[in-house]
Amino acid sequence: MIGYVAYADRYAGDLQGVADHLDHLCDHGVTYLHLMPLLKPRAGENDGGYAVADYRAVRNDLGTVDDLADLTRELRSRGISLVMDLVLNHVAREHEWARKAREGDPHYRDYFYLYPDRTEPDEYEKSLPEVFPDFAPGNFTWDDEIDGWVWTTFNSYQWDVNWTNPDVFCEYLDIMLYLANLGVEVIRLDAIAFIWKRLGTSSQNQPEVHHLTQALRAALRIVAPAVAFKAEAIVGPDDLIYYLGVGSHHGQVSDMAYHNSLMVQLWSMLASRDTRLTEVALSAFRPKPTNTTWATYVRCHDDIGWAIGDEDAAAAGLDGAAHRSFLSDFYAGAYPTSFARGLVFQENPATNDRRISGTLASLAGLEKALESRDERAVDAAVQRILLLHAVILGFGGVPLLYMGDELGMLNDYSYADDPDHAADNRWVHRPRMDWELARQASEDPGSVAGRINAGLKHLIAARKRTPHLHASVESTVVPSPDARLLILRREHPLGRMLQVYNVTEWAVQLECAVLREHVGGEASEVLSGYDYSLAPYSLTLTPYQALWLVEKVTPPTSHA
Repeated sequence: MIGYVAYADRYAGDLQGVADHLDHLCDHGVTYLHLMPLLKPRAGENDGGYAVADYRAVRNDLGTVDDLADLTRELRSRGISLVMDLVLNHVAREHEWARKAREGDPHYRDYFYLYPDRTEPDEYEKSLPEVFPDFAPGNFTWDDEIDGWVWTTFNSYQWDVNWTNPDVFCEYLDIMLYLANLGVEVIRLDAIAFIWKRLGTSSQNQPEVHHLTQALRAALRIVAPAVAFKAEAIVGPDDLIYYLGVGSHHGQVSDMAYHNSLMVQLWSMLASRDTRLTEVALSAFRPKPTNTTWATYVRCHDDIGWAIGDEDAAAAGLDGAAHRSFLSDFYAGAYPTSFARGLVFQENPATNDRRISGTLASLAGLEKALESRDERAVDAAVQRILLLHAVILGFGGVPLLYMGDELGMLNDYSYADDPDHAADNRWVHRPRMDWELARQASEDPGSVAGRINAGLKHLIAARKRTPHLHASVESTVVPSPDARLLILRREHPLGRMLQVYNVTEWAVQLECAVLREHVGGEASEVLSGYDYSLAPYSLTLTPYQALWLVEKVTPPTSHA
């Protein structure tokens, strides 16, 4: 499958507009469409749509529930599955449950965490991190109508729901079945890591999260077995594997999870020109259940947080805090040799934690290169963009293309002129789709957008004809003799596949003996379509080159 992620309004205005622009998706081989939050949010500030006021209604500006059902039918006729967000940790303060709680209904008051004073909240705060320290510090909000404190992990207008209450479980299961009946085929479990609270912990990744997810999945499998779960759990490797299932939950929790670590490592490699940290980080992952898979991505609608553990950094000879600081400086454009144009998001002076906003193309150097009119820099940026996509397309799983990246769309600084968005610089990488640029890219493959678009289509076509990339197979790290190269191996019944990625702007020599050890003396290179003899002493990888080498397996002799 090939995934595509977009805001419906920014892609095409409304749900009918999305239906009118499906040819663009089909042209890129898309079979999985994630339209970010479609459900009705609170008016005004709403965390990009993730403060849901009604789970059974579509945003007024996008259309109606009937329009959504019409869209899912059209998508299915074209072989595309619709993915929708379901926010599990919280609802908008304006949601019916919260309204009834404020009115004093004891049934609905039990849907939330409410406290008459700061005694319990202060105890919880001792171990709770802050998600938005800049504009939503703390995890509890005073509400005059409740006459008490409400647990609000994200924003003051997003009330955390109480999953210890079985009625909450039944409510969300009913919502899932409602969405399935509308034709939704993948449910993205938003903020799933936060749904269980425990004093003295971060109240993230608690064991009960996985018990509840398995129970929801089991119930949904009874009546809608084709619906898949995707966990939106942006957590460390040690915690992430539990969202796909470990032990008694093996393969029975979510069907898919975001490989956040791979995304972070892509950007780390590009900035440092070094793959040693990536080797350490990817090697730390335990094998996933074979009936689950990763969602791989270069960029998404959210900021990039540098989820790099100190232990992994130390194993790669780095200081974790210093490396995270370097990456923030580099992608904010503050590092002397940086090619990037990004914005710092949610800086925490106490910890020096800084996250980064910016489109893929701007972070990869295209914006700066175009401004300087440096053709060599433009070429390098285009190569970086295609290399990053080659990795997510080759890693295995469901690669997710973020809207506009197929055209190299740049940062949209006009967000600062919109009062609803000005305080949140993540909108810099949420531009409106440039359909004129899409037309130019199609008509002029020699333009910058055309080169990116054509290069990405070439990678997608290569992926679709390569069975070795089946999601049940793991990509494992092969220690590289050169820190400028990332080498991944995949074991498949049709033969081994070896991928080599040069993450630098320099040509790199690689001894062929390294390759022969895994794929033999001759291999087919999928991206170029050529057969490679690996008998010579070495081969040269050009700047930002990707190789997908497949072992040539001799078919058995017939004994008929």
